[in-house]
Amino acid sequence: MNSLRVLIACEFSGTVRRAFADRGHDAWSCDLLPAEDRSNRHIIGDAREILNDGWDLLMVAHPPCTRLCNSGVRWLTAPPAGKTLEQMWADLDEGAELFSAFWNAPIERIAIENPVMHKHSKKKRICNYAPPAQSIQPWQFGDDEAKRTCFWLKNLPPLVSTHRTKPPIITHRVWRMPPGPDRQKERSRFFPSVTAAMVAQWGRLPARGDLFIRAAA
Repeated sequence: MNSLRVLIACEFSGTVRRAFADRGHDAWSCDLLPAEDRSNRHIIGDAREILNDGWDLLMVAHPPCTRLCNSGVRWLTAPPAGKTLEQMWADLDEGAELFSAFWNAPIERIAIENPVMHKHSKKKRICNYAPPAQSIQPWQFGDDEAKRTCFWLKNLPPLVSTHRTKPPIITHRVWRMPPGPDRQKERSRFFPSVTAAMVAQWGRLPARGDLFIRAAA
């Protein structure tokens, strides 16, 4: 089997890392948080500092760019309590810089997962911005959940759905998650069925120089 050197950025859970490693790939996760499974194949730190380390694939799932998404655009005109407009726009710039760093990484194959972006993110702040290659729902791959997810892909084919029939009961676990100290952390957990599709479909591609995968937790 072809073995790829894979970086999963912004992942603390190890979900995507373990899935690639179980198929024989040299997979590493990186996040500011320590690995939940205490793996020695997890790097604690800023993933931007290791983008030049010869990866075959970069998977970035759900980077912490909440200000880039449609769900948070309202805060750019009416900030939440305790925040100012200046802080909101500064957060937007910081999120765009992070997304740009991953999208323009010196890695040949890149996948970035993120919700739908608003116009301020796309037009003014992301270097070499390109529209997402596809939009998926977890139920299209076997999870009985709904959460529209976009993939920005570089030198990778769009994922092919494995389940064409919508299940009779669909949950909105992420959207309905109650407020709390761990809400952002729990919302970033990646769907197992989509992870399996990425490993099966992208993991079989031949190594071509540098590949980079960044997956959220």
